[in-house]
Amino acid sequence: MSDLARRALACLDLTSLNDGDDAAAIDKLCARARTKHGNVAAVCLWPKFVAQAKAALTGSGVKIATVVNFPGGMEPAADVVAMTNKALEDGADEIDLVFPYKRWLRGEKVPAVTVVARVREACGKATLKVIVESGAFPALDKLDRACGEIVEAGADFLKTSTGKIEIGATPDAARVLLEASARNPYRDVGVKISGGVRTLADAATYLAFADEMRGPDWATPATFRFGASGLLDALLAELEGAAAPTPGKGY
Repeated sequence: MSDLARRALACLDLTSLNDGDDAAAIDKLCARARTKHGNVAAVCLWPKFVAQAKAALTGSGVKIATVVNFPGGMEPAADVVAMTNKALEDGADEIDLVFPYKRWLRGEKVPAVTVVARVREACGKATLKVIVESGAFPALDKLDRACGEIVEAGADFLKTSTGKIEIGATPDAARVLLEASARNPYRDVGVKISGGVRTLADAATYLAFADEMRGPDWATPATFRFGASGLLDALLAELEGAAAPTPGKGY
């Protein structure tokens, strides 16, 4: 299980998106991103902390990810693009965009997908992860169609959830995202599982899906991520032979 824990740790976006986050919390988050068992893939935090995290993690190889249009997905497109541009100027490597899923579900598909395309253009070489909010979709076929349109609009990753609604990542949703990511013949689209991933067993389940559906060598930090806060503690407990922590609530 230690090999599995190391593999999951390398694919972890260590996340803090709490309303009360402050500079001290971000310093702590960045310190936790570097462990004696290896570094996480990225830290994911509010846009206002991007510059702070960039300075703290320069030279570490840990990416700086931030969220836009978060969590509801209903900000005006111009504001989302402006926030994206500011985050990139501050040093963000990756943008996690909430898809306007509410608009898409009520039939406003073109405006919703256009937001993805506009943020894709703004991102340039930066990685664009699009949060589909899979738990809000009433049926898996609708989720699949939305994922296909998001990939066509330029997403580099499909991401399950914000972690801010009742239903986060689920095995069924993960399979839909993995299937949609495999359909693009021109580029490799990654998948990020977030929202309720808290234990090594959770991580093992989703890595097994990735291995089954995309091949045993596909899921690397370049193509597969976990978005979580408490998962790191569970992984370190396994690697250090300690008792696994009690899973808490949160991202």
